[in-house]
Amino acid sequence: MYNHTEGNNNVTPTTPCKSTSVDIRQIFPIRKKDDFLKDLQKDVNTFSKYLDLNNEWRNRFEDFMEGNKSLPLTYDPFFKAMFNPDIYPGRLSHLLSSIIGINVTVQSVLSQENRLLPTSPLLIMDIIVQLEDGSIANVEIQKIHYAFSGERMSCYSSDLLLRQYTRVKGEKGDQFTYHDIKTVYTIVMFEDSPPECKSSDIFIHHGKTIFNTGIDLHLLQEYYVIALDVFKNNKYAKEKTELNAWLSLLTANSIDDLATLISDYPWMEKICWDMSEYLYRPKEVIGMYSQALAKADENTVNFMIEQMKKALEGKDAALSEKDAALSEKDAALSEKDAEIATLQAKLAALEH
Repeated sequence: MYNHTEGNNNVTPTTPCKSTSVDIRQIFPIRKKDDFLKDLQKDVNTFSKYLDLNNEWRNRFEDFMEGNKSLPLTYDPFFKAMFNPDIYPGRLSHLLSSIIGINVTVQSVLSQENRLLPTSPLLIMDIIVQLEDGSIANVEIQKIHYAFSGERMSCYSSDLLLRQYTRVKGEKGDQFTYHDIKTVYTIVMFEDSPPECKSSDIFIHHGKTIFNTGIDLHLLQEYYVIALDVFKNNKYAKEKTELNAWLSLLTANSIDDLATLISDYPWMEKICWDMSEYLYRPKEVIGMYSQALAKADENTVNFMIEQMKKALEGKDAALSEKDAALSEKDAALSEKDAEIATLQAKLAALEH
């Protein structure tokens, strides 16, 4: 598989990994609620954000600060905190390498501002990166699959391709050729995957355009769909691979999950230590939870709007069907009326 070295972080993922025994409490010590609440109360704004959390998110925050739960890494602020290429130069590269199946290096994180298309309202994590060879990858996580479609995925991929084309053509000028354009990768992970993904035990789906005649043309768009819920319930998730290690990290919930992860993949211990540092940075953590809650609330509202739109579309379709049926009946009645008029005319002629 892969053998990477993560910059100065001394993390070397290898597959398979030899199990080791780790005292997870050395990494995530038990802390009292009063201790971190005192830290929060030192800053009025921070404590106000804590009080503004709903019960679910407040409990998740407290569970982490007490040393019992992992950070929810599938949410944007937490993911970016643990995979920031400026702080952890190799970590995101390793994740993408395990998904794509080739060694890649993240060169930079690209701005979302130049995107031609709006992002989905149901995204909980979205990051666009440029790789070392000039190719672009878009990694996003959807909380739920509603309103997700292959058509939208195709549009996002086209957006990435046009961004790269515009940039490279501007850099190359008259020397530009289409061979300068590299593959773009669209990677979508689902916490609650579409029904199509739940029909089998396969949790990662790779797609690209091929020709039925077998001709080999280098087309530039590739897609990866990862069903995190299928992965969690899949027996193959227990196999020792680098991809399974990263997906296990993303789906970890409890400290026991992290202990098992480190036991199976000792190189994950460094990442868990980095996560545990936030136990002593409650102000930053509450800020991340506050951002995640705001996004979750926005997603909930948009989800309800989408459901209402879908319901209205269904009603409109039903009304259209009824209108069509009434039109058919009217047409049939008109035909009957015409037939009756013809018969009456014939009858009148006979009587005359």
